[in-house]
Amino acid sequence: MPATAPIWDPGQYLRHADHRARPFADLLARVPEPPRDPARIADLGCGPGNMTVGLAERWPTARITGLDNSPEMLARAEALAGPTPGGGTLGFAQADARTWTPAEPYDLLISNATLQWVPGHVTRFSDWVAGLAPGGTFAFQVPGNFDAPSHRLMRELAHSPRWKDRLAGALRHDDAVHAPAVYLEQLTALGCAADVWETTYLHLLQGEDPVLDWVKGTGLRPVLTELGADADAFVAEYRDALREAYPATRHGTVFPFRRIFAVARKGA
Repeated sequence: MPATAPIWDPGQYLRHADHRARPFADLLARVPEPPRDPARIADLGCGPGNMTVGLAERWPTARITGLDNSPEMLARAEALAGPTPGGGTLGFAQADARTWTPAEPYDLLISNATLQWVPGHVTRFSDWVAGLAPGGTFAFQVPGNFDAPSHRLMRELAHSPRWKDRLAGALRHDDAVHAPAVYLEQLTALGCAADVWETTYLHLLQGEDPVLDWVKGTGLRPVLTELGADADAFVAEYRDALREAYPATRHGTVFPFRRIFAVARKGA
């Protein structure tokens, strides 16, 4: 874990909202209908809440709670809270996925691009599945691109003589996510009917240094937090490396992004 919890910037994160929303939509498309109406739904790691709203659109009568441990993200999400047009509710609360356990049965527990920040997250699966109502679903998506240049170059620079003393332990890699087969095994061992798959998106990004702009909202946050005012020098070195790894074309910059999905339904 980083020495300091990353400070999140909702505005920076939302700069690529359309691309970031695609995996959530693909995950949601595989989620079965909840076993009761109104459903009780939790979005673990809801961020600024822009995708949590999609849950209310699909299940307008549901009681939905977005959970996150970032004060900055929750402050942005709170503007979306309130009753939903279908008679449901949308609210937000602070919670840490490393320790959060459902206090009441949920019909759907969904987590989008969050669990990679939770060391040992597979050990939490048993508590989360136990917190599902009979027939309920646990669904999540995590990035599977930690070997991609965007992450590899960041780690190499962080481990270089100039930065290694200040960034030791700031960037996780080997234990951040697991192979799809591991998730399938873990979820079926808990008695769930599990659907696990992976997809590589080819995002065509626009603008100057768009891959750098992307990671400033996510994977680079621990570095930016640790270095503070000194981050500019790191970012300049990293930017130059990214330009070589992801060259711009006349149509934009291609950013391949592998993601891992799982949908697990508890027995009735």
